[in-house]
Amino acid sequence: MKTTLHYRTYGTGPRIVLAFHGYGQSEGHWRSIAAVLGDRTTLYSFDLFHHGSSRLAKIDAPLTKTRLGELLEQFLAENQIEKFSLLAFSMGAKFALTAVEHFPGRVEKIWLIAPDGLQRQFWYSLATYPPWMRGVLGRAVLRPQRLLRFLNALGERRVVDTNLIRFAEWQLESREKRLRVYRSWVGFRLLVFSLKDLARILNEHQVPVTFFLGKYDRVIPHAGLQRFIGSLRQARTVLLDTGHAGLIHDVAAYLRRHPDVITPTP
Repeated sequence: MKTTLHYRTYGTGPRIVLAFHGYGQSEGHWRSIAAVLGDRTTLYSFDLFHHGSSRLAKIDAPLTKTRLGELLEQFLAENQIEKFSLLAFSMGAKFALTAVEHFPGRVEKIWLIAPDGLQRQFWYSLATYPPWMRGVLGRAVLRPQRLLRFLNALGERRVVDTNLIRFAEWQLESREKRLRVYRSWVGFRLLVFSLKDLARILNEHQVPVTFFLGKYDRVIPHAGLQRFIGSLRQARTVLLDTGHAGLIHDVAAYLRRHPDVITPTP
């Protein structure tokens, strides 16, 4: 099987935006924001691997930043794209941040919606880095009951927020979803970043970054991002009255009222 980074194009405008969705979504989740951009922009909406129509030749091998950079370089060359902006939600931010590292002088603007990859997620690290925990997660694909009982026990003891427990239960309800959890968490574990280096790149190239965060988001709490945001010279934060799951919808509504926030400058 050949590696394929699938995408769909919205619009035909002169400004280029590369968009990366979040976990459990697909490229179609950007339609509402593409509609706000209208004919001013060409938005390339990608499927993350293990989602939609994107495929890895070695499905269970971890994706490296070098390999992802090569795939994005191939895409940019094929479409004759020099300058572009980045739009990403949650797990998709790991793809966008990889692009920042590989093409620092070519990124014009960045919009990050509850971005993953900028703060340490304890449960994600626990499940993916120790080899024995990867085995536990792998066994849960076939028999999730023990893991669910463990998560519920943590919820009862208030070790984990109940909203996160419900989110986990929804993601573990079918074998297909459990396999996607395993392959995404384990497969993207090498997409990690030095916040100091990212800040240096963004500041040196004067890249404006807008963060859209949810006031009630328990998956990517906005408080955990404040130190990184504070290290950027051109950062803006929009805090919305929502949780994690509803963010793209609420961001689209916000942009309809404030289109200047995302409209690339001439």
